[in-house]
Amino acid sequence: MKIFKKRGEMTHFQILSEISKQEPHLRQKDIAERLGITVQAVSENIKTLINEEYVIFKDGRAPYRITQKGIAKVKKEAINLRKYSDDVLETMNYYKSIWPALATEDLKEGEKVGLYMDDGLLYANKSKQSACAQVLLDVKKGDDVPLIDLEGLIDLEIGQVVIITLPAIKNGGSRSADINLIKFSIDSGFKKWGIDKIDKFGAMGTVSRYIANKLDIPIDIEFALAQSSISAAKKGLNILILVVGDMSKGIIRSLEDENIKYYVIDASTN
Repeated sequence: MKIFKKRGEMTHFQILSEISKQEPHLRQKDIAERLGITVQAVSENIKTLINEEYVIFKDGRAPYRITQKGIAKVKKEAINLRKYSDDVLETMNYYKSIWPALATEDLKEGEKVGLYMDDGLLYANKSKQSACAQVLLDVKKGDDVPLIDLEGLIDLEIGQVVIITLPAIKNGGSRSADINLIKFSIDSGFKKWGIDKIDKFGAMGTVSRYIANKLDIPIDIEFALAQSSISAAKKGLNILILVVGDMSKGIIRSLEDENIKYYVIDASTN
């Protein structure tokens, strides 16, 4: 996740946030005291923000004003910061919680077990793995097992997403789709990107659903396609989705925000 990667971006964000409050007679000294930095540092950063058109200077009770460009920057970074904070909190809860896995053999309370992911599910057994945990109670092979005291990192390769874009109904819908290309892409076309297999299929839009039915493609994901695809990819699954027209843009933005690798195939004959 891209958050304050460049030097000074966090300070810029904080200064812009203070200026956006539009307090009368706001001085550089006031900002410096709130942020715990020197007045000189505030001055230098404000000069940069003015040069980059995030802030303007005017005489009057509130000498510094944030521009629309600055407001957009603060909003974007605040959203990224919130997402990052949510991820951190989720990670912290991970270490305090009881986690479920599927036992591949009989396990006893107190045993230390290895953990691994397969087909998007977490499994536990007595093998040595890069991640391990302690069994909370006795279970039989195949049972769901509660685990505590998770340690290490689960060995997992992030999955990838293949997006097949289809023509909208106003552009011919399924009649303007390259069915042979779609068949090839589903059968083996994805292998050129180093993807061994497709684990889950998704479809968005009526045209996509029609083509999926016509080609007997088993649809696993129909709703919240972007978030579901991201969640599946983070569990190591590869996903292929059929999407109509511009609907792909929102999905692509979400994948890029989460650094999920994706490939786009245009299946329109127009």
